[in-house]
Amino acid sequence: MTVGWGIAGCGWVARDHALPALLSVDGARVVALHDLDPAAMERMPVEGAARSTDLAGFLATPGLDAVYVAVPNAGHRPLVEAAAAAGTAVLCEKPLAADAGDAQALVDACARAGVLLGTAYDQRWHPAHVRLRELVPELGTVTAVRIVYCCWLPGDWTPDGRPHDNWRVDPARAGGGAAIDLAPHGLDLTGALLGEDVSSLSALLQTRVHDYGVDDGALLTGRTEGGVLVSLHVAFNTPDELPRRRLEVVGTRGMAVAVDTMGQTAGGSLTLYRPDPVDVPFAATPPFEAQFAAFTDAVAGRARWPYDPARDLALHRLLLTALSGGSP
Repeated sequence: MTVGWGIAGCGWVARDHALPALLSVDGARVVALHDLDPAAMERMPVEGAARSTDLAGFLATPGLDAVYVAVPNAGHRPLVEAAAAAGTAVLCEKPLAADAGDAQALVDACARAGVLLGTAYDQRWHPAHVRLRELVPELGTVTAVRIVYCCWLPGDWTPDGRPHDNWRVDPARAGGGAAIDLAPHGLDLTGALLGEDVSSLSALLQTRVHDYGVDDGALLTGRTEGGVLVSLHVAFNTPDELPRRRLEVVGTRGMAVAVDTMGQTAGGSLTLYRPDPVDVPFAATPPFEAQFAAFTDAVAGRARWPYDPARDLALHRLLLTALSGGSP
């Protein structure tokens, strides 16, 4: 079975990462594009796909089996609900929504309709992280996970000078800043690596460098149910020229360190210390490609999607509670 994909939201992530990945996946075909901006769709280099600013028309495209949702966070709920009503599987970008109510509503809509819903946590699929998950038993009793995931995102940022709507620094559409944009990856990845999720979380937010109305940095600390300590430093205020992406998993018999793996490409390095350092090779498969291949197989019935939306929703609620200053 060939799965017909639609892309809803044609910004730079969809254009530069999601679309090339989908075009590389066996058994996947891009049949439709949707964006309120016709120019954004025109910048998507794919032939033969229907292009529509009308959501109903987009969802009625013949052969549409799955939709990748990459609109601003506040727009996730109506689009996912419409796709669910049309009986179309949905891979929704993280975070699930800008607030907890919308996230719950879209998860419920897909459950009622009986359609597959996945959250697009691409870091689950990075080949270095897949390999690291295999190494976790060699580390002994894991005591800590430490993640630094930072970048430089001024208010007027554009990708390579191309037209771009930097909605990630708009509190109404994003629901927050660096913390809500970057911390979900770390929370999800911790659970994917350890097999147990963060269960308590607190956050300190920072607005120190940029003058937009959301946080440009955050430090989050928590622990898993089993007692692993977790720290996440995320930021929009770290220049890209500096070291800014690092993942450490610490255990009683060893430590795994991934450098420059947190991102949309398959680059970076993975080192196992036990105690002497050993470079660990991993495949070069881009995480977006692996993610879309897995979801395509799930839609086609060839494999099971391994992540429960209820689990993703619980992590989203945990994060929003921490960001609001609530008790973990």
